[in-house]
Amino acid sequence: MKTLRLLQWSGSVLSPRTRPCCLRHHQHLFLPQNRQQATAPALKTEDVVPDDEASEPKTQTIPKFVRREAALRKLPSPPPSHASRSAKLAALHARLSLTPRLPIETLARCLIDSTADPNPDFNNSSLAILGRDLLSYYTAEAILCRYPRLPTAVVFAAMSAYAGPLTLTAITREWGVELVAEPGGEVDMGYLQCRRPDSRLKDRRKIKKGRNEFEEEQIESAKEPQVVDPVADAGMSNRPNAEWKTWRRGVSSMTVYDDEFGQLKFDKPKTNAETTTTVEEACQRFVQAVLGAVYLHRGKHPAKLFFKEHILSRHLNISKIFEFRQPTRDLSRLCGREGFESPVARILSETGRLSRHPVFVVGVFSGKEKLGEGAGSSLNEARVRASVAALKGWYLYSPLDVRVPSDVEAPNAKPWKPVMVDVGEVVV
Repeated sequence: MKTLRLLQWSGSVLSPRTRPCCLRHHQHLFLPQNRQQATAPALKTEDVVPDDEASEPKTQTIPKFVRREAALRKLPSPPPSHASRSAKLAALHARLSLTPRLPIETLARCLIDSTADPNPDFNNSSLAILGRDLLSYYTAEAILCRYPRLPTAVVFAAMSAYAGPLTLTAITREWGVELVAEPGGEVDMGYLQCRRPDSRLKDRRKIKKGRNEFEEEQIESAKEPQVVDPVADAGMSNRPNAEWKTWRRGVSSMTVYDDEFGQLKFDKPKTNAETTTTVEEACQRFVQAVLGAVYLHRGKHPAKLFFKEHILSRHLNISKIFEFRQPTRDLSRLCGREGFESPVARILSETGRLSRHPVFVVGVFSGKEKLGEGAGSSLNEARVRASVAALKGWYLYSPLDVRVPSDVEAPNAKPWKPVMVDVGEVVV
């Protein structure tokens, strides 16, 4: 009989995991690979390793992925090469209907705030500056050309409603962008990365002997730093005569010295402005950076279209922004300035004068022209509402064919025709 070679026969029957050849191969991988020589020198006495030293485990090399992860953790933000690996970033790029002309790496840069990565080559600070100017310009011309008689205070409120921090924060959430808990190089590039202030409260100290709880709260509150209100502390602003605390801020000076929302500008930033930021400020810079990136990579017309689709398409009822303190006096001054006859209130109809709930309808007339109409439970209330309706009818005038100056920059645009410019609101 012939002897069977069990090693070869068993290799064709057993599974690949249990084959002896594979076992030998795996043992070869895990065993330490020592360099062997054909002729080894004789072992010297000093080369003999004691038993306690030989029993010590040898230091193993750190895997490559662990070293890569540790290197990423040291970075303030993810490298731009990781932008193509993020599914969230690709979904955001498609959700905003951005063309391939705007690289996905640029969109990833828009999501990195300056508080997460202070390097201006990798954060969105430069794009946010450009986007802020474009956003303010497009919003201001759209409001002023559509409603040329709006008061300055209402224009500031409308600007804040269209392009303010709260509105841009809501737009960021509508786009599906989430904020990261802590920025770093290992974070997915589809998250908005910013460093927020620590909101954890410190533990209270134990109450000392001889003090009750009320006295302890007074002591702790006295030790806390006082929060400085930037609006009240006008000495930090760049307005003239800012050192005078009682200097009046008029509406006309807001258009010259303040920002696009009528708020104070400051020469010196806040104490923690370079290290931390709020969620509203981070979302505001992100939306502005996206608009700036669209303007740089695609041009003026696509940037204007992006603004109309995402910003100007939001419904805003400007008639609810008005707030008149003395509408009858304002209407009288307005008629005097425009050369109209003095307004006169007349009862148009009434019902239930002697009942519990009477209703009076009063109209305000200037000569034979009815300026406004209002209803109320008393004659005075109806007269005030009629005056408010007359003032809103004047200030909310809008021309039929509204064109803005930036429309001329479009290709094959019609020649520019000047729009109406009003003298302004009534000064009382």
